Amino acid sequence: MLLLRIVGILTAITIGSGLLAWLFTRDRRYLVLSGRVAKAALIFVLVVLVLMAAERLIIL
Repeated sequence: MLLLRIVGILTAITIGSGLLAWLFTRDRRYLVLSGRVAKAALIFVLVVLVLMAAERLIIL
C-alpha cells in the first residue's frame, strides 16, 4: 500500500506540473505527457490491485 501512495503522490505532482506548464506555454505536449502518465499510473494501480486480489483468493 505504501508503494501505491508513493506512485499516487508522484503521479499527482507530475500531472499537476504538466497542466501548469500547459497553462503557461499552451504547448500540447505537456497535456499529452500528463495523459500518458495518468494512463500508466492507472494501469499500474489496476495490476497491483489484481495481484492483491489474487493473493487473497490463493490464501483462501
